[in-house]
Amino acid sequence: MSLKHKHVVVVGGGSGIGRAVVEAVVSLRARATISSRNLDKLNTAASEFGDCVAVAPVDMTDEEAVKNWAQKVGAANHLVITASSAAHGQFANLDMAPVRAMFDAKFFGPYLVAREMLPNLSKGGSITFFSGVLSRRPGLNCSGLGAVNSAIEGLTRALALELGPNIRVNCCSPGMVRSDAYAKMENNAREKMYESTGASLPLQKVGETREIAEAVLFLMTNSYTTGVVLDVDGGHMIRQYATR
Repeated sequence: MSLKHKHVVVVGGGSGIGRAVVEAVVSLRARATISSRNLDKLNTAASEFGDCVAVAPVDMTDEEAVKNWAQKVGAANHLVITASSAAHGQFANLDMAPVRAMFDAKFFGPYLVAREMLPNLSKGGSITFFSGVLSRRPGLNCSGLGAVNSAIEGLTRALALELGPNIRVNCCSPGMVRSDAYAKMENNAREKMYESTGASLPLQKVGETREIAEAVLFLMTNSYTTGVVLDVDGGHMIRQYATR
């Protein structure tokens, strides 16, 4: 399947993995609409791509805003939602507020966006969600994050069954990736994190955003793939964990 002249909507397209997805689809002569809450990031990204990229800001946690946004975006072929949020801490001590905020951003937001965009998606189109390996290989102090990733993967499989054959639904599960998701960390600490994580993986490195974008292109364009959770993680699922 070609993306030439197709319309791809990327929620989270202003930075990080989402921006890499936009770059990938534009290189294949598709046009894109990029969305997030941060209008400045969206405008900066769009200015680098030219007329083939439109900007449509949205707050996924606001149901009425999402409904209005979907009407503005209009017809599309593919929807990609690169939502990311994390709440870390011991289960017994972690406040509920950050856990609820994480579910709003990483599950309920994508759920709502997909629901409101569904009438706009063309037959043969696709929805791509994002999760993470903690859904199936848990880590200490990450119970909430594992749960929300499991939720989005469960939604992926359910919608793939319900929306087939007209719409394919898949989920990309990236490992640690060099991106501006970690921009607030101190430089040395961030590099040490990348180095230590990479050393624990079979491929001995963390990922690049373009590598995740390439996986998303596959999920969008392979017409015989639906209901899949695709791990793109350098072998994280089979890595040898250290002892406690």
